[in-house]
Amino acid sequence: MERPAWAPRSIDISVPSVSRMYDYYLGGSHNFEVDRQAARKAMEFMPGLPKIMQANRAFMRRAVRFAAAEGITQFLDIGSGIPTFGNVHEVAQAADPDARVMYVDHDPVAVAHSRAVLEGNDGADILAADHRKPREILNSSEVRRLIDLNRPVALLLVAILHFVEDADDPYAAVTELREALAPGSMLVLTHASYDGVPLPPERAGGAVDVYQSIRNPLIMRTRDEIARFFEGYDMVEPGLVPMPQWRPDTAPEDEDPYAFSGFAGVGRTA
Repeated sequence: MERPAWAPRSIDISVPSVSRMYDYYLGGSHNFEVDRQAARKAMEFMPGLPKIMQANRAFMRRAVRFAAAEGITQFLDIGSGIPTFGNVHEVAQAADPDARVMYVDHDPVAVAHSRAVLEGNDGADILAADHRKPREILNSSEVRRLIDLNRPVALLLVAILHFVEDADDPYAAVTELREALAPGSMLVLTHASYDGVPLPPERAGGAVDVYQSIRNPLIMRTRDEIARFFEGYDMVEPGLVPMPQWRPDTAPEDEDPYAFSGFAGVGRTA
C-alpha cells in the first residue's frame, strides 16, 4: 500500500480510523482504502450515514454562528477531525476576524492536515491530545496561548462522545471541562442514538458492529443519557432535538430521513 505524501510516517495506514471514515462520508480525500472499506461496510447496514454526517456538520456551523452572534469569540473544538469546507475557524472568523479557535484531536492525519490548513492563521491552532484527558488539554501551552478561560468559551463536542465508552466516564470528563469554563460559556454537542434512525435497531446495529470490529466502539445512547451531558447548563431553545430541528436555515421536512438520527443541542452556563 503506497503512503500518500500527506500521511504522517507514524500512522499505520492498514488500520481504519473513525476520523478518516468521517472524512470519506463527507466526500473528503484524506482517507485510505482501509477507511473506505470500513465505511462502505457500515453503509451496507445504514446507507444514510453520509446524510447523518452532513446534518452534523450543518448543525455545527449553525451553532458556531449562533455562539458568535451571542458575543462568544473563543471556540474549543475537541474531537475536531479532519478539516473540511466550512470548518469552525472559517465560520467563527467570518463572523469576527479576531475569533480564536483551538482544535483538539488525537488522530495524526487530522492533526497534520489541520496544521497545514491553519498555517499563517494566528487565531487558530491544533493540539494533539486525547479527549478523555481534559486536564491535559486545558493545561496545554497551546490552549493557554489562544484561549482565555476567564472569558466565555464555546466548547464543541460534536460527534465525539459516542466514541467514549461508559468505562471511561465521559460524564466526568464533560463536567471537568464545564467547571473550567467561565460563566456564559456554551456547550455545543451532537451524539449518535438509535432514536430517529429510519431502520429497525437490529439493522442499524450492524453498522455499530462495524465500528466495534475496528476497535472504535460506537455507543448509541438514549436521549435521556445524552441530556445528562448538559447538567450544569441551561439549554438554548429548542433544546435537545434531532439535528435538522435545531434553529434550521431550511424547512426540516425537506431533509433526508437519516438526518434526524441522533441528537444535537446547545447549553449555556449561568
